Amino acid sequence: MVVSITGQILALSSLVIIGLLINRFIKLELTLACLLTGFIAGLGLGYVDFDTGIRAYNLQDIVFFIILPILIFEAAWHIKPALLKKWLLPILIMATLGVLISAAITACLVYFGINHPSGFPWMAAFITGAIVAATDPAAVISQLRTIKAPKDLSTLFEGESLFNDATVIVLFSIFISIATQSVSAESNYFSFFAMVFFGGVVFGIVTGLITTVAVLLIKSSIASRFLLVFSAFASFYIAEHLLHVSGIMAVMLTALITRFSLKEVEDTVGAGINETWEWLGLFLNGLLFAIMGLVITVDMFVSQWLAMLIAIIAALLSRAIAIGSCSFLTKAFGIGLSRGWQIILVWGGLRGAIAIALVLSLPTTLPYWWTIQSMVFGVVLFSILVQGTTNMFVLRKFS
Repeated sequence: MVVSITGQILALSSLVIIGLLINRFIKLELTLACLLTGFIAGLGLGYVDFDTGIRAYNLQDIVFFIILPILIFEAAWHIKPALLKKWLLPILIMATLGVLISAAITACLVYFGINHPSGFPWMAAFITGAIVAATDPAAVISQLRTIKAPKDLSTLFEGESLFNDATVIVLFSIFISIATQSVSAESNYFSFFAMVFFGGVVFGIVTGLITTVAVLLIKSSIASRFLLVFSAFASFYIAEHLLHVSGIMAVMLTALITRFSLKEVEDTVGAGINETWEWLGLFLNGLLFAIMGLVITVDMFVSQWLAMLIAIIAALLSRAIAIGSCSFLTKAFGIGLSRGWQIILVWGGLRGAIAIALVLSLPTTLPYWWTIQSMVFGVVLFSILVQGTTNMFVLRKFS
């Protein structure tokens, strides 16, 4: 068993390495390179006697307990504390009200667009809306640095995406609980959401403070890296598995508390932490896209092309309406977003790792899981191939 699992891990890691080589020598964007590598490998699996170990039923645990904690912690760790404070209000508005607006509009558009109530019920639409509301700023942040755009814009992108992802994952988890009847129909969903959400927040704050104290007591930069990685996994596991609150909120708050608390010692006991999160984030992000490539099939595009097109249009329209509505609201608090920045936030709201992670974790007991997976894959591919390749022009024009 151990030997088999080791071989599977090495094989999947090899796909990421091949993606890195393609990125280096052909200059193909890394996520697209890993996606292509996974897709080609998936086509070849039928001709070789090798089992990747990837199963629809085990992807949820792999994604939620291994990949997501690292991606969320890494994203939170790289946010600049001072700039986050400055833009916190618009970030929170976009990550709460904006997510709800985006998810609701997407749900309505895909539900009426597909027009198949028995095969694609409202709950399927809500799950789809929640997933495609998640954004991934990694490629955009890199482009912003290339053109030396204002750091405020980068912080707005990173902060909105981080809090956005946390809200989306909690929303997704609740919809899945309802769809799989893990939550009774008589439950008060608002109370359930509040308990899960704020329970994760409180536990994350406690875990962050404990981790900070441990790092300061041990006073070792190498040990600090281990402690922080351990806290990412532990905070999620305990929150989800033992306390039954939001593991994602726990991870995010653990990361933010430790980041803010350790900023004065980042050159001493915190040395090397940034590099640790960078390589972990790069590896797991590439791994997600490689897995996506493995599970994509040609038949998906043949039979689900219309659903994909509907989802792409819905994702773009809902993002535009959400950003416009939230920007209008922030003006009431004296923090306006220019029209140019709004356009950047809409077109630069790429869907990536988090959307893939969530859709790969869909329970296959849901009869409509494959339709949702096809639509989300379509939205992600559009983000990479169209938005990602044209976003530099938008950034130069409006930043």
